[in-house]
Amino acid sequence: MLGDKFRAAVLYGWREPFRLEEFEVDPPEGWVPVEVRSVGMCGRDLVVWKGGFPNLKPPLVLGHEVFGLYEGQPVSVYPAIPDPGCLGGDCPPAILGENLPGGYAERVYAPRENLIPLPDGDFNKYAAATCGVATMMHAASVARVRPGERVLVTGASGGVAVHGIQYLQLLGAEVVAYTRSREKGRVLEEEIGVETVTSLDFYRERGRVDVVMETVGAPTINESMRALRPRGRLVLIGNISGEPVTIKRPALLVMREITLTGSAAFTRKEWEAAIKTIGKGGVKPFYKAYSLDQINTALKEALEGGRIGRIVINP
Repeated sequence: MLGDKFRAAVLYGWREPFRLEEFEVDPPEGWVPVEVRSVGMCGRDLVVWKGGFPNLKPPLVLGHEVFGLYEGQPVSVYPAIPDPGCLGGDCPPAILGENLPGGYAERVYAPRENLIPLPDGDFNKYAAATCGVATMMHAASVARVRPGERVLVTGASGGVAVHGIQYLQLLGAEVVAYTRSREKGRVLEEEIGVETVTSLDFYRERGRVDVVMETVGAPTINESMRALRPRGRLVLIGNISGEPVTIKRPALLVMREITLTGSAAFTRKEWEAAIKTIGKGGVKPFYKAYSLDQINTALKEALEGGRIGRIVINP
């Protein structure tokens, strides 16, 4: 088909403000347009904005957490798109907002099979919570979290953690939520009924945990690892600062036989399951919405990290 032009926030250089302008795409044959109604500003987007993925080259339209309308019906776009030219089936998928133009725009194009119906048209709640819930579903599977186990979640006020915590609660886990802000801790206690701590030394008085869901990365991983019981499991979900993750006390890993592993995003089934969970009211969304015109204001707030939950953009 001929190229389609629509308004988008375009990134032309690492750590530069987005430029709002007409953007043209020439979608592959058979791909369909989705009118974007809400898109989450993920921590991964911030890493891309900082230049943390050197394989990507501007100009880019970010945003992989896309929710909108296709032929008048509310849908999500599953962001991992298989390479149709892949030989042997072992090629990595293309990702909306990275290898493909994403949702910081009025419209995105994707294969029809990547569209997933939504239970309703409350787009902001899905943009706020789906990625966090699906990410924690995958991490909980990697860690083999069982009902009754004690799980520490770092960065508890972030978009992945605050929604992922609620999924862990649905699993029957006993969650300890770490946030540096006592004020944020009180909000989390009141709104989702989770035990919160503002120091990772909490285990000295309250006991150690079975699992750590490490959503912060390098700044907290060594202290959160101390909170693990012998043969505990730590899952590295994110590394927000981008600095190298260094294990300061390897003997701790050895003597306690700690398992340290990573968790990469989510599967399509987990994305769909997260949507169903949110649609049924199993997870309370936390977010602040901005228009596309306010994209750079939203970016500034996301980088400062002063909110609870996700920032969502309404093009």
